[in-house]
Amino acid sequence: MSTVTTTEATDPTGEPTGLKSAPTRTGNGRRTNRRRTVKRALGITALTLTLTLAVAAAGGYFWLDATSDVRNLGQTDCTAVTPAVTATPAGTPTTDDHRAVCDTIRALTDAWGRGDATAYGEQFTVDATYTTYVGTHYQGRRDIADAHRALFDGFVKDTKLADSFLGIRFYGPDTAVVTSRGDTYKGGTPKKPSELTKTQSYTLVRQSDHSWRIAAFHNTQRQNVMERLSFLWDSATVPEAEK
Repeated sequence: MSTVTTTEATDPTGEPTGLKSAPTRTGNGRRTNRRRTVKRALGITALTLTLTLAVAAAGGYFWLDATSDVRNLGQTDCTAVTPAVTATPAGTPTTDDHRAVCDTIRALTDAWGRGDATAYGEQFTVDATYTTYVGTHYQGRRDIADAHRALFDGFVKDTKLADSFLGIRFYGPDTAVVTSRGDTYKGGTPKKPSELTKTQSYTLVRQSDHSWRIAAFHNTQRQNVMERLSFLWDSATVPEAEK
């Protein structure tokens, strides 16, 4: 039987063709590297731009916040505010009425500080309305007292109230509107008037026993940055007391 001998094909250099490595595609490799470099550069540029915009936005926010102080800080003593009076045929209020209105608000503040929801509710009329700064609306003394009983045991536990009074206006002898800046705090030192973050309105009415009770309360959270933006956008929106 004859033996079959196989020979492996070789290229002109003498190397077997089966052992040759694949040719390198130098041109395509360079193009791929350039694409990667461009993509990397674009990514770095986009990231840098994003960070720059974020820093600028944060800087703008902090500048607005730092320049949004109010000028009309009010009086921490309610009785120190000179009330405005609108006369009506029913008569005019007296100095005692001014003091009684302030006493009612003081009793409200004291009840909050003690966490006494019953005493807090008693400073309102039976059919009073109460709107919080988050928009929650309570109707009636019982509703107000029950809600604050839960709050005093939870969210606002051990807090106190600080007020700075902006104005008191009597509409005849039986109705008064009190506006103030206010906030909660903990510890023995109340917040300064410039630190109070809410604006409040109390409408008080004289009862048949001549006591004054709160018929409506409305609390608004001051959005100081948005307020500052509004003033910068249109100076005509600035209140007279803040000019």
